[in-house]
Amino acid sequence: MGRLIAVVLFIAVMVPAGLLARGWARAADRRAVAGGGVELVPPSEAGAAVLARQARHGRRVRQLGFGLGLVAVIASVVLFAEASVFLWLPALVVGLLAGVVLAEATRPRPRWAVSSPARRPRRSEQVSPWLLWAMRAAVLGEVLAAGALWRSGDLDGPVAAVAVGVPVVVWLLAETALLRVLVRPLPAEGADVPVDEALRTWTAHLVTAAVSVLALLPLGVLLLVAGLGLGDRPTDGIDLLPVALVAGGFSALTAGLAVAVFLFTWLKPVRHTEPALAG
Repeated sequence: MGRLIAVVLFIAVMVPAGLLARGWARAADRRAVAGGGVELVPPSEAGAAVLARQARHGRRVRQLGFGLGLVAVIASVVLFAEASVFLWLPALVVGLLAGVVLAEATRPRPRWAVSSPARRPRRSEQVSPWLLWAMRAAVLGEVLAAGALWRSGDLDGPVAAVAVGVPVVVWLLAETALLRVLVRPLPAEGADVPVDEALRTWTAHLVTAAVSVLALLPLGVLLLVAGLGLGDRPTDGIDLLPVALVAGGFSALTAGLAVAVFLFTWLKPVRHTEPALAG
């Protein structure tokens, strides 16, 4: 009976990962609609210039993030020698994800005339609230898990500081990007509205996905460490807490990897080629 309960609990804890993956799969519909709007309606000259400028900016800042990841790899080699090999991939991933979020948080303001009176879209028109709050919950969970392991002595102080500091800083950058796209007025030129909507949609999903990955993967590792540590202690009867922690760890890792796959589909910048109905 105890094994059955453990299996049921394990499956139940894995459900959120499936729901999150489903939410990101449905977000692909938003990408298709937003990208299709840009293809369907030719933007103005100012709108086309904005698209080119935004693409260049995103590419440069992401390259900067990758460069920072390489610097972190070199620093780890200097500090830990051959033991640093396990830090190379995490350092590169953190650099890339930080570059994605930094690029969106620092995007130059579009140089086009804005609507008067100013009109602004709603948050739900840019990104699903479910995905947004899942990101915030993942960051909170990662911070709490790191703090709990640090207090129990299972996590060193410097490691805990990195585990908490990096996701929180990147999350703050993401919230900055989300706020910027929320308060920015719509363009006055009707042909540029699809471009503006696509840029907002891309930014909202890119930062949400990047922060989700940056929080879920460490959260999964921390939960696995906590669950395996508790599983080694002697107990009387059935102890479901280690099972729940291990299941939560696998769920977070699975969700993080799934979101990472969807993140790659959003990295391609918004572009306009030819109107879809051109004869």
